Amino acid sequence: IDFTILNFRPVVILPLGATMENLEKQLICPVCLEMFSKPVVILPCQHNLCRKCANDIFQSANPLWHSRGSSSATASGGRFRCPSCRHEVVLDRHGVYGLQRNLLVENIIDIYRQQESSRLVSMKPEQQQLMCEEHEDEKINIYCLSCQTPTCSMCKVFGQHRDCDVAPLGTVYMRQKTELSDGIAILVASNDNVQAVISQMEAICHTIEENGQRQREHLSGHFERLVAILEERKQELVGLITKEQDEKLKHVQSLIRQHSDHLEVGVTLVESGIQSMEEPHMPLFIQVGKNCSFTKRFLVFPDLIKYDSTVFLTVHLLILQIKSEPQVSLFYARTGVKEDRASGSR
Repeated sequence: IDFTILNFRPVVILPLGATMENLEKQLICPVCLEMFSKPVVILPCQHNLCRKCANDIFQSANPLWHSRGSSSATASGGRFRCPSCRHEVVLDRHGVYGLQRNLLVENIIDIYRQQESSRLVSMKPEQQQLMCEEHEDEKINIYCLSCQTPTCSMCKVFGQHRDCDVAPLGTVYMRQKTELSDGIAILVASNDNVQAVISQMEAICHTIEENGQRQREHLSGHFERLVAILEERKQELVGLITKEQDEKLKHVQSLIRQHSDHLEVGVTLVESGIQSMEEPHMPLFIQVGKNCSFTKRFLVFPDLIKYDSTVFLTVHLLILQIKSEPQVSLFYARTGVKEDRASGSR
């Protein structure tokens, strides 16, 4: 067998480990960008074409040679250029039907399609290939780079994408899938970084809350100790004031009793003096005064006559205040608070 008649000679010398995907690439028609459909013809330049694609190219290049009648009629004679190498192909009177069929390629395609069919049976309906809307018999197998839309090979040859740049759908699919996969990987890495930052911020928030709680507890404990000291000093000062108050009250009340006794004696003397003053007889008056010793008894209480109770109470109140101030100063010295600041707060 002459293996040079195959389009892309590596097809017949594929290694045993070659994948089905690599095999499919070698069986793609350069016109429809789809796997060769039988019959497959080989051009004089040794490139292969689907007979249908070869006929479409021939009719497009030779519109005047199109036979009237059936759309499947083939022109006789004429020429066209190979879409792969641009070599001019001259046809005989049989037209494209005069080109030699490449039976080896057709057999390889049959084997491949049998294996592909068994694989498609297990595929879900949504995984199978879609058909073109304009050409219902054509599968969507190419991607228009200019319009950025999937289409079929007939749209490229005769349709609205004739002047557009196209690429195999599988190639574009794999490229975009790779780009999407790379984008997803970048997003996942970015999300991981953001999550790490969020975790750090949450840890910082937790630390801030712990520090705040610890400071509140420390401050509360400090003030509780201050309140305890203040309460203790308050009780001490209240006790001192009460003690001094009791002492002064006791002393003053003692003086009151003494002066009350003096007052009672004084009143008695006044009454006796008044009675003596009422005596009309001078001898009797002198005798009564001598017997009662009024003058001497009156002179026994000179302090009672001269005593000013208002001055006495004022002096004792001042003594109470003066004696209390050193106790307050001692309290401020123990608690560490300045005395002038304390007096200012009062």
